[in-house]
Amino acid sequence: MSGQGLILSRRTLTQGQQSFVELWVASDSGPVCLRSPAQTCVCFITRQDAEHYHQLLGSMPVTVMPGDFKTLSQEPVTLLRTQTEYQMQRLRKALRAHSITAYEADIRLPDRYLMERFIYGSLIFQGSQSQDRNALINARVKPGRYTPSLTSLSIDIECDEHGQLYSVALSSVSWQEVILIPPDNSTTLNDNALPFTLTLAKDEQDLLVKLETSIATADPDLLLGWNVKQFDFAVLQQCATRYGRSLHIGRQRHAMTLKTWSDGQVIVEIPGRCVIDGIEALKTMTYYFESFALDAVAEALLDERKLIQDSDRLGAIKKLYRQDPVALARYNFQDTVLVNRIAETTRFIDFLVLRATLTGLDLGRPGGSVAAFINVYLPKLHRHHYVSGVRPQNGGLASPGGYVMSSKPGLYQHVLVLDFKSLYPSIIRTFKIDPMGLAEGLANPDTAIPGYKNAVFSRERHFLPDIIASLWAQRDEAKREKDAPRSQAIKILMNSFYGVLGSGGCPFYDPRLASSITLRGHDIMQTTARWITELGYDVIYGDTDSTFVHLPDINNAAEANAVGKKLEEHINQQWQTTLREKFNLDCYLEIEFETHFDTFFMPTIRGAETGSKKRYAGLTTRNGNQELVFKGLESVRSDWTALAKTFQETLYMNVFTGQPVEGFIRNTVDALRAGRHDEALVYSKRLRKPLSEYTRSVPPHVRAARLADEKHAQEGQPLRYQNKSQIRYVMTVQGPQTTECQTAPLDYDHYVEKQIKPIAESILPLIGLRFDTIVNEQMGLF
Repeated sequence: MSGQGLILSRRTLTQGQQSFVELWVASDSGPVCLRSPAQTCVCFITRQDAEHYHQLLGSMPVTVMPGDFKTLSQEPVTLLRTQTEYQMQRLRKALRAHSITAYEADIRLPDRYLMERFIYGSLIFQGSQSQDRNALINARVKPGRYTPSLTSLSIDIECDEHGQLYSVALSSVSWQEVILIPPDNSTTLNDNALPFTLTLAKDEQDLLVKLETSIATADPDLLLGWNVKQFDFAVLQQCATRYGRSLHIGRQRHAMTLKTWSDGQVIVEIPGRCVIDGIEALKTMTYYFESFALDAVAEALLDERKLIQDSDRLGAIKKLYRQDPVALARYNFQDTVLVNRIAETTRFIDFLVLRATLTGLDLGRPGGSVAAFINVYLPKLHRHHYVSGVRPQNGGLASPGGYVMSSKPGLYQHVLVLDFKSLYPSIIRTFKIDPMGLAEGLANPDTAIPGYKNAVFSRERHFLPDIIASLWAQRDEAKREKDAPRSQAIKILMNSFYGVLGSGGCPFYDPRLASSITLRGHDIMQTTARWITELGYDVIYGDTDSTFVHLPDINNAAEANAVGKKLEEHINQQWQTTLREKFNLDCYLEIEFETHFDTFFMPTIRGAETGSKKRYAGLTTRNGNQELVFKGLESVRSDWTALAKTFQETLYMNVFTGQPVEGFIRNTVDALRAGRHDEALVYSKRLRKPLSEYTRSVPPHVRAARLADEKHAQEGQPLRYQNKSQIRYVMTVQGPQTTECQTAPLDYDHYVEKQIKPIAESILPLIGLRFDTIVNEQMGLF
């Protein structure tokens, strides 16, 4: 049997003293299980260590194979093979005990099996039917280009604070069900006009059985959810464990396995299916929300809310379960519908499929920049007989960050922003920055390209510049075809390469690599600013890849746009010429005239006269409409109140357009003190660690949370804020209090002094006004 497939799950199977890779793939003929021929696990140690410790190696089930591989520092290595992953773990432990460095020992067998065949997500397969007809055995696989139509099922659970299950909801285009344990052991409930099938379970064990049957019947490729690994599947696993059983929701009724690592990451493995968490998917796509709670994201993306809006949501759920279990089932089901709609709106499944076909990462894996780089780069490195390095034990030295110029604070008319297009990837591509290129450059420095921190790079022997070039061409194609998910996936991958090379968690970490990117960026930004200044324009700020240019003698937008295009052409030509003459290199740097601000504000550091960094605001015109742009100011920060944000937006718009501001400020302060803005005075801040760990410094949101949980404890209610939680609180005359436990009046003086006044004072002096004067004039009328 042969065909094409997209990988849904991968794992190692050990039978006796042999290891096999099992892949489940989605194909045109449905899900297919592939089992490889027997595989071995490999790692490398230096030839010197192999000779010195041959007796140690001989006492273990290890095959020692001399070869022509070497480290990136040109040291010859010997290859070690074991038959199973368990044997490899024992070998790693023994080598570590003797302080022997093992190279590539932490690469999982399925990952190495796929990457060494240059398989990224999709593949072509051929194999023989097994005797039980459940899999293709001795399967042969090779790279393919295939994207199937995947089926998905959204899952959500409801339970109490102890993990006692109430219900499980399942939702897809073809499957709508809630499995509910009635609170009073009822065998019937009023289920008229429900948009789903209501299935009653006798108890938790019966619910698990029915859940297994429903998932097997619906047979999805993907299981979706919201915090589904950390919460839903973790609770389901705990429930199954209470009854001494596993949860058999994989294909062919394979059991789910769930592992929690020390950093809190949860790995869920379900053979034949892939688990995708909506939060992880959106974060990987670089979405940002003040809160990633399902309610907040659904409101932002869909303009919809969860059915329960009570601030004590757990209490409301428990009450609803006792008094109206059918209503709880509706609430449970609605959450699965919201996840499906978010998936459809953001196309995060398409994005993850495309990421998988570019990098070989699992569909449901969050982040994974280092793993993606290893998948793409390491097989190419092996073809040139190098092995990767090892991750530094101490995390490595920090590399220099992006260039940030000291700003010139002020209120300006006509400011241009010129951005380098994908600056770091273009630096990698232009200056041939590459791990093997560094090794080859150091070995043959005479014709190499100079980097920073004594780095030199080979002009001919490298991989990363060509990988960047290929991705760049694919992204341009995606843009032409208006394929937003593909374009975004490629952009994120390209931009991750710098961070990977500077990450202590990467086996290719080398400060010379990352520094040769960032410090080259510093030089490029400073040189570009000098060229612009030499043309008679004023550079007021620079940040990583953006240069801000003030045009003091320009009178209108048309003239400013013409200057922007002129600067773009001039700088690009300058870099082409400079790099050819100085380094004999083709230039892939490209600056773009990005934005014209009619009015632009660069603030000072609060309480000083020095210009701030990464904080500004401007008024621009897009599609015929004026638009305010904020960076780093209160309007875009999650720890400022809604009133502060709307106040800043309106104040700045009035200043930028020459409108009077005194009346607006007075009216805002009057309305605030009169209680007409109370609903907009809520702070929202997340606990970054458990409540008990705040000892040296106790910020307001922590004080509010502790008071609230003291009150909850006194009333016999569950504690809500002991772990990492989002705290919504207000400042009262008795200090910070959570919104649901507020007993004292609001402290309006606090909001005037800490929210309104700082925003006003940051910009009013530039138009000859002072906040205190405006407010005191108003108070003097009474």
